[in-house]
Amino acid sequence: MPKPAPGLPTREQILDFIATSSTPAGKREIAKAFGLTAQQKIILKAMLKDMADEGLIDSAPGRAFHKMGGVPKVTVLRIVDADDGGNVWAVPENWHAETPAPRLRVRERKRGALGVGDRILARTEEAGNGWIAHPMKALARGEELILGVLRQEGSKLWLQGVEKKERREFQVSDAGEGKPGDLVLAEKAGRPPRITARVTEVLGDPFAPRSFSLIAIHKLGIPTVFSPETIEGAEKIAKTPLGEGFGENGREDLRHVPIVAIDPADARDHDDAVWATSDDDPKNDGGWKAIVAIADVSFYVRPGSDLDREARRRGNSVYFPDRVVPMLPEILSADVCSLKQGADRAALVCHMQIGKSGELKSWRFTRAVVRIAANIAYEDAQAAIDGQIDHPLTDTALKPLWACWRALYKAREKRSPLDLDLPERRVVLDEKGRIMSVAPRERLDAHKLIEDYMIAANVAAAKALEAKKAPVMYRVHEEPSREKLVALKDYLKTFGVEFALGQVVRPATFNHILDKVGEVDFRQQVMEQVLRTQTQAYYAPANHGHFGLALGSYAHFTSPIRRYADLIVHRALVSAYKLGPGGLTEGEAAGMERIGEGISALERRAMEAERDTIDRYVAAFLAERVGQVVETRITGVTNFGFFATVEGIGGDGLMPVRDIGGEYFRFDEAARKLVGEHSGTEYASGQRLPLRLAEANPVSGALRFEMVDGKGAAPERDVKPARVIKRRGRPANIRHQGRKR
Repeated sequence: MPKPAPGLPTREQILDFIATSSTPAGKREIAKAFGLTAQQKIILKAMLKDMADEGLIDSAPGRAFHKMGGVPKVTVLRIVDADDGGNVWAVPENWHAETPAPRLRVRERKRGALGVGDRILARTEEAGNGWIAHPMKALARGEELILGVLRQEGSKLWLQGVEKKERREFQVSDAGEGKPGDLVLAEKAGRPPRITARVTEVLGDPFAPRSFSLIAIHKLGIPTVFSPETIEGAEKIAKTPLGEGFGENGREDLRHVPIVAIDPADARDHDDAVWATSDDDPKNDGGWKAIVAIADVSFYVRPGSDLDREARRRGNSVYFPDRVVPMLPEILSADVCSLKQGADRAALVCHMQIGKSGELKSWRFTRAVVRIAANIAYEDAQAAIDGQIDHPLTDTALKPLWACWRALYKAREKRSPLDLDLPERRVVLDEKGRIMSVAPRERLDAHKLIEDYMIAANVAAAKALEAKKAPVMYRVHEEPSREKLVALKDYLKTFGVEFALGQVVRPATFNHILDKVGEVDFRQQVMEQVLRTQTQAYYAPANHGHFGLALGSYAHFTSPIRRYADLIVHRALVSAYKLGPGGLTEGEAAGMERIGEGISALERRAMEAERDTIDRYVAAFLAERVGQVVETRITGVTNFGFFATVEGIGGDGLMPVRDIGGEYFRFDEAARKLVGEHSGTEYASGQRLPLRLAEANPVSGALRFEMVDGKGAAPERDVKPARVIKRRGRPANIRHQGRKR
């Protein structure tokens, strides 16, 4: 361990310490090792952030650091392979970096003791160009199951995985009750070269309506069944009188206020409702008074209960076109906690004073009983404001809401948050679960209105807790790393758009880029590249601001029915403002960082499940058009081909370079385009072109295209992967290697 230094350590010293430390090295351990003062610790924190942004280090769960591309000193590994030579290989069970997870060679204490799928706690060390793992403890075997479809070939059954990247099939040693064509869950068994699959559960027909979400649910291990204890607890707590535990004052009675809930027409739960009116108090210099009423979930879901443990285990509700996997049992999520028209409901209410220019001037929080005046669909609210339909609450509720929102929107425009108008796909099903349409979701002013009221309430919640010096579960969105900005600069240069790296980067910086680009064919590609430049938002008790929204303090408060993070913020407000039962416990306050890491990971799981399911529905919708020519747009170009999406519908498909035509294609890495060696034909991001849809696989969600003139028909013989030849000062050349005869 290095001796305490009179000054800050250099980056090299920090890297050496992290590499040689026998225990996980976090900020605290680094500061202690170098004997830093309190002021120096602040500078160290900034240094570590810069080193992470520059790709020198990465952080593991628990905020311990390790070299970028490496693994923590002690971590959980999963055995993924055991070769004929007796070598056992493992990968980190949790890996969130953009680079592929490294494979570690496991030094078994007893040869043959570990098999594929086993989990171990191991101490790791870097050795040469690789990594070695020393097992410390065997862990319970995880749910390492393969989700796939059974296929018969002769007298044998094979399992084909549903993953787009899964090319390997496993012979089935035990099919159980599974039959060819069934979607099944199976576990791996045996050791190389005899790894087989044993069916553990038959899920049914993968092409049946409502099966696509089940694939994602089982693939990602999303819990769908509540225990009897949890259901019993929910039914019992749902009967609790709204005023129980509040003493003489009770809840604030807001049942006379015409608060409305504006949601999607097919909403299954209603977290939030809004109200606004002009502020006639001369002391306040005009403006508006607004209320954002949020379902008081913390009143029903108490810390430490079965309900609470199950909600934290799920982290959030997961929304699919055909179903919702709720965070809370239905009696709460769709009934007692849902703000329904005409029903008395418990609410945690944010009272706000909005200035003439849309600034948030003051706020206060109360627990109340509300009676929602109406549940209105976005489309109906918009139509009422536009004078297309009559609604009894247009004058008393909707018009004041719109007037106040125009001020909020003006303030939003002034701070210039990131403005990426990327379309969201909406899958419409009939009553039997069959696909009727896939189209971009329309974005109305009504959507923006609710979004801006929710943002204002989220800001108020964060600032209110800060004022009380109470714990806050922030929604953090850090600014882009320099590495990603460099990549964006190189990308924009191919379109002739300049981007200076030395400037202070704000959300408005990216908005100005889109203004420069204008309305061109590749505009959406630039927007998608700007989106990829952003960091991933997460939950944490340390405030690093919300870059995308251009806000200094931001916490999710408005959706406690479907997000555990919001429930934590509710509990913090209840405790800080002494609003009655169900507040934040000392244990929760002490474990905010761990809770934040957990729910951030669960959020990523939900996003992956929702995205994969939409891809499967899109592929199923397009399956009827296989063989037809469709209009596409190139979304990405690589050395092995280009990806394209069907215009107006979505779904990414590959057009392999080997199938493009009869000439060699050079891959221009900087410009991200393929160039024909003889013809000069180019395929670049953003380009529109007709392609023939050759394949649409609903089980994996994958599409494959062919060229319209037939030159792109896939060859019958196998083709080895293209080899990329790098040449100094020139783009890479892609050469086809010899085909197997």
